[in-house]
Amino acid sequence: MQTLRSIRSRTLLASAILALAAAVPAAHAQDRGADERGPRAESRQPELTLQAQAVSEVVQDTVTLTLAVEIEGADQASVGKKLTAALNESMAQVKGDKDVKARNGAYRIWANTNRDGKVTGWHGRVELLLESKNFEAASTLASKISARMPIAGIGFSLSEEARAQEEKRLLTEAANAFRERALAAATAFGFKGYRIRKLDLSGSGAQYVVAARPRAAMMASASLSKEADVSLEADTVTVTVSVNGTVFLQ
Repeated sequence: MQTLRSIRSRTLLASAILALAAAVPAAHAQDRGADERGPRAESRQPELTLQAQAVSEVVQDTVTLTLAVEIEGADQASVGKKLTAALNESMAQVKGDKDVKARNGAYRIWANTNRDGKVTGWHGRVELLLESKNFEAASTLASKISARMPIAGIGFSLSEEARAQEEKRLLTEAANAFRERALAAATAFGFKGYRIRKLDLSGSGAQYVVAARPRAAMMASASLSKEADVSLEADTVTVTVSVNGTVFLQ
């Protein structure tokens, strides 16, 4: 009986070993199938990198007026005091307007010298900046103090709020253009479609500034100060949203 049981045990053990040996290749085959559907399969898929963009022209909605005064004197201290007084008086006159933001601009004092390098006097310049989306209010405010601090430069720009709003609108256009271009490329190369692998977004809305040269503006200040207001008309700026990406062709 013990011999018969031993024979049966050895037979069952051998059968189990054979079954396990048969199962191992099948498991490896399943693993290979999973690999073929995973990252390795993706690495064998054709890739295509492409770009699409949406562009628009937007009128700049912000104006920055640079008001400046230049003063000469025998010593640096007196020039500095006069510049500070001119700035404080002008700032007091423009503060309080809810539509116009006033802030200090450049402040500079330098020495005048002769051919021998000797200091013959001092020259100073101070600026006051007025920024607003209300062009009429900024023009009126600048004209009020133009006798003390004339307009030296005019600049226009697109506000962050307006740029963000326009980029949001353009993003939809750029995304649609990217999808259409990806599908067209896939079809052209004989594929049925595509799958997105990676996307990068970028945008631009550079400002366009028109600024007069300081001395030219100072010479023209007499005629500007006689006018009730200074006429302001903004230009346009280009806003662009680009979509760069890589797709798998399927």
